[in-house]
Amino acid sequence: MIYFCQQLLNALQLGSLYALIALGYTMVYGILTMINFAHGDFFMIGAFVCFLLVTFFQLPFVPILLLSMLGVSLLGVTVERIAYRPLRQAPRLSAIITALGVGIFLENLTLAISPYPKYVPEVLPNIIWNIYGVTFSLLQSLTIGLAIILMLILNYIVQNTSIGIAMRAVSWDKNIVPLMGVSVNRIISITFALGSALGGAAGVMYALAYPMIDPYMGVMVGWKAFIGAVIGGIGDIRGAMLGGIILGAVEIFSTSILPSSYRDFVSFSLLLLLLLVRPQGIFGRARSEKL
Repeated sequence: MIYFCQQLLNALQLGSLYALIALGYTMVYGILTMINFAHGDFFMIGAFVCFLLVTFFQLPFVPILLLSMLGVSLLGVTVERIAYRPLRQAPRLSAIITALGVGIFLENLTLAISPYPKYVPEVLPNIIWNIYGVTFSLLQSLTIGLAIILMLILNYIVQNTSIGIAMRAVSWDKNIVPLMGVSVNRIISITFALGSALGGAAGVMYALAYPMIDPYMGVMVGWKAFIGAVIGGIGDIRGAMLGGIILGAVEIFSTSILPSSYRDFVSFSLLLLLLLVRPQGIFGRARSEKL
């Protein structure tokens, strides 16, 4: 029982990281029905911003988190303005290819600046609690708590604010919204800012938990977070959170039964199985298109 509880706690930590990134995927898809495949690299940039702030400025945790979220948020808005906005009326394949290109650009730019993996120094005190044989650290508590808090804030923004109402309106019909005096470009920029900030937060927590970072770290983590978003129902905030937690649990518990080299195989097999049984995900709804 103690082993199960310990593994469950580890699953919640890993799943929370996936969930934060998945929320960024689901935000952009919910508004534009577009998959921002560069989002995993936004997560990577967040980890490197954390490294810079820790190494050169020795800032404490809270300023590091906020500045990293702000920096990646500005990056997301810039990418949307330069790379995605001109292709808004283009075929979806053009946007997908552009997103992949943006990801490759960010990876190689980071590689040119920092060609070797970097070690992120400790920021948080190594505080560990033990309750009935189950140990958990301050970092694990912060990761899980931060994911929950950010999801609740995001859900409140989407459901209870004028910006959130505009987001849902743009998601429903972005051709009608301008007639109501709402700037679609502004709403889409805000969406990218929020989604990218969540990726930046995930990058910080990942860098603190797994302190060796490199320019390609966002590729596989980004794909897995995308799997989490699809599992939960991409476009749904609750689904992104649940999908990330499910994926984290599957990975942690599968490695306790199978060799760790099978972890990625299990993750992608779960995606294939879900697509066969429920393509729209757990909370997702099938979209109907008029011809």
